[in-house]
Amino acid sequence: MQRSDALYLFNEGRNLRSYQLFGAQPVAGGTVFRVWAPNASQVSVVGDFNAWQGGVHRMHSLGPSGVWEVVVAEAIAGSLYRFEITNRKTGAVLVKTDPYARGFEMRPGSAAYVVSTSQHVWQDAKWLRERASWNWAGSPVNIYEVHPGSWMRHPDGRPYLWRELTEHLIPYAVAQGYTHLELLPITEHPLDESWGYQATGYFAPTSRYGSPDDLRAFIDACHCAGLGVLLDWVPAHFPQDDWALARFDGTALYEHEDPRLGLHADWGTHIFNFGRHEVRSFLLSSAHWWLSEFHFDGLRVDAVASMLYLDYSRKAGEWLPNKYGGRENLAAVDFLRELNTMVHAEFPGALTIAEESTTWPQVSRPIDAGGLGFSMKWNMGWMNDSLRYFRRDPVHRRWHQDELTFGQTYAYSENFVLPLSHDEAVHGKGSLLGKMAGDAWQRFANLRLLLAWQAFTPGKKLMFMGGEFGQQREWSEGRELDWSSLADAAHAGVQRLSGDLNRLYRELTALHTQDFENLGFEWIDCNDREHSVLSWLRWGRDGSLVVIALNFTPAPQTGYRLGVPHAGRYLEVLNTDSAYYGGSNLGNCGGVEAVTGEWMNRPANLRITLPPLAAVLLQPA
Repeated sequence: MQRSDALYLFNEGRNLRSYQLFGAQPVAGGTVFRVWAPNASQVSVVGDFNAWQGGVHRMHSLGPSGVWEVVVAEAIAGSLYRFEITNRKTGAVLVKTDPYARGFEMRPGSAAYVVSTSQHVWQDAKWLRERASWNWAGSPVNIYEVHPGSWMRHPDGRPYLWRELTEHLIPYAVAQGYTHLELLPITEHPLDESWGYQATGYFAPTSRYGSPDDLRAFIDACHCAGLGVLLDWVPAHFPQDDWALARFDGTALYEHEDPRLGLHADWGTHIFNFGRHEVRSFLLSSAHWWLSEFHFDGLRVDAVASMLYLDYSRKAGEWLPNKYGGRENLAAVDFLRELNTMVHAEFPGALTIAEESTTWPQVSRPIDAGGLGFSMKWNMGWMNDSLRYFRRDPVHRRWHQDELTFGQTYAYSENFVLPLSHDEAVHGKGSLLGKMAGDAWQRFANLRLLLAWQAFTPGKKLMFMGGEFGQQREWSEGRELDWSSLADAAHAGVQRLSGDLNRLYRELTALHTQDFENLGFEWIDCNDREHSVLSWLRWGRDGSLVVIALNFTPAPQTGYRLGVPHAGRYLEVLNTDSAYYGGSNLGNCGGVEAVTGEWMNRPANLRITLPPLAAVLLQPA
């Protein structure tokens, strides 16, 4: 693309590859630098190649585009640099990092560096080809949410690098039966404690874990092992660091001038000005960059609710309505639709998943039908209701069964992911195991029951690392997971169950082919409050079925009668009370016989033993 065309599209908000124009681009004879600073009177590149002296390499203006450019022969791969910007109105001199930088020095340094052309040779052509025709809605999607810096560490506390995660994380996730990894934001960020959610490098993988090509090699290895990789991407807000995007050329360039539009009081961050064309080009190009240059299989878009509402977490008088007097952020809605249109058109089979916590309609419905166009949406209601229920002492659960059954009233209004996410393992909330009611035995039994509740409920799945083996302590970004706890049989049992549930979800078509359709789910009995038992059928698109029953009390139920579609042998495929998982080993001796005889409006029935605080899955022989 000609430079003039690229600049025109950038100013129009339609340049999806503006990373090819901006930043530090190695060329024959040096490096060409370009930066958008429309309110500057002078811009220079400063770096280790000119002793950080402003004026040595002055950039020249490319006219009304607001873009500045210079070729620096002395700048080579690895050279550190920043931009020195003089504001046209005030004369203030600002030293800023490059918004389009492809690499940054290790924290606490904040300079960008010139990144050479990638040398990685991709091996995942077959994966990408098959992804393009992948029926994700009817396939198992089971996501392992990972913070790379704290999944596993060296004895001296150093985090694993990408190449070490390739050696350890990939085989672990494959062995546990996950279909995808989701990486908490690995875009460059200065503060470990932000977990990446306050990014300063929208085109740069963090230097914490290795080079950009190391990340490419990690993702390539995931694909070759049959694992997809999703990126947690944060277009909702950015930090106020004075060396980064904030008031980039001395004015509110990427953000709004008015704090009623541009400031996130909860997080102390700036909100992107989604209505500004150049900001849309910047963000759309960031999404395109990760999907094209690193072969990510999709984006989990953070904090979508905060983007959609002008009054998000604001009191009266602290926000400005849209042009119609409403609370909807119309520019953000348009941006999200443009994002989803771009991803689905340019990267067939790639997923976009919204973290959206309100009742905004049709988040995961097509744009031409009035939706936002996301592939899927996190079901925050399911997560909150489920965890609230599991915190309750079983003696009180009979009065709160609707906390579990209510979800079916809206379960098919969106394409839902059922998350047990990092949000529920931080800020004093404790671990999943720590949330469970009862004594030590009951807490482990409840956790096993929760994992089955997630696995057998319609919707795709997400588990934050550590939950799959019942980590006791609340997660911290400053240390590795408590892998030593696996020496305890109870934790090891939870891990075995988690892996078996993941594999069962993948293998049984009844558990995944109709995750988003009400034809795939049928209550057997949702009204047995006296015993706190729920039972239902899951149907596959191929006509296959499974029978599921969950006992939410520590009192076993013997001879518990269920109506089923036909008589015959039903195999006990999984029982979370198995001693193999740490349970009491009460069950159905491998299966039961269903007999002809109407029960619960079905032509046959069977009697089973329901173990304490346990789930049982049966399948016709």
